[in-house]
Amino acid sequence: MSSDDTLKAFVGYLEAHLDDPGTYIGEIASDLHVSRPVLDRLVVAAAGEPPGSLRRRVLLERSAFLLRATGRTILDIAVDSGYASHEAFTRAFIRMYGVAPMMSRRSAHPIRRADDGQVHFYPPSGIRFPEKGRQMATDLASGYFEHHVDTISKMIDCASALADETLDRPITLSIPTIDDSTTIRSLLSRLVGQLEMWSAAMSSDGYDFDIENHEETDSMRARLDRVGPAFVGYVRDASAGGRFGETFVDTTCGTPFVFTSAGMLAHIMAYGSYRRTLAACAIESATGAPLCDDPMGWFAP
Repeated sequence: MSSDDTLKAFVGYLEAHLDDPGTYIGEIASDLHVSRPVLDRLVVAAAGEPPGSLRRRVLLERSAFLLRATGRTILDIAVDSGYASHEAFTRAFIRMYGVAPMMSRRSAHPIRRADDGQVHFYPPSGIRFPEKGRQMATDLASGYFEHHVDTISKMIDCASALADETLDRPITLSIPTIDDSTTIRSLLSRLVGQLEMWSAAMSSDGYDFDIENHEETDSMRARLDRVGPAFVGYVRDASAGGRFGETFVDTTCGTPFVFTSAGMLAHIMAYGSYRRTLAACAIESATGAPLCDDPMGWFAP
């Protein structure tokens, strides 16, 4: 078998036996019909780390998810991760994450490390290979969100000059399954809130949707000035570091919700573009004048 074929077979075995971490690597090699030295060599060549290290890391990533998403005791999770004691598990966890398991339950660190070239645990019970050739270029990703934040800012400026009656006039072309009772005010508030909501989710913090209830444009401006540059900075750093596969667990909404950086950004792109376009058209209709010399600049990229 090639290195990639051996890695796939090894990872498939791990995924099928995540709840049996006591199996020796030599036994796994035998089940895969290769010797232990050959398994070590081929897995290192394909994944950059020995099979034992890979399994320990994946199990620790799973333990980080279980700590955040369940109420199980640390000792139970430690045993399921292949550790004979709370102390041994804690030492390994601190080496990997820099915080103790108890602190991890309340922290916001991703459950996987940023080295995107490796195989990783993917909640709730799977293992995922790195996606090759699908990372967006840094200038494309950060450029989109710079444009997105800048466009929202300009629309808030325009909206601040409109009367409340205009801001709160229903937009009849809206899609009920996306937003209810859509108005210029609600669209702009949700555009800002979308960025703040996802930023909070990445930090395992709650988001108060009540702030979007008839929000004044001054409040939207203050929130955007705070969250906009920070969010663009996150996108730029994640893109440059190849961290779009980063996995987060949001436990602030009751049932734990698992999302990746790429999935989050794709969600914001899709819903944000719709809301931005609708708001821009409504503002132009209300003012009777184009918002800029290049109308398409409000909708692109």
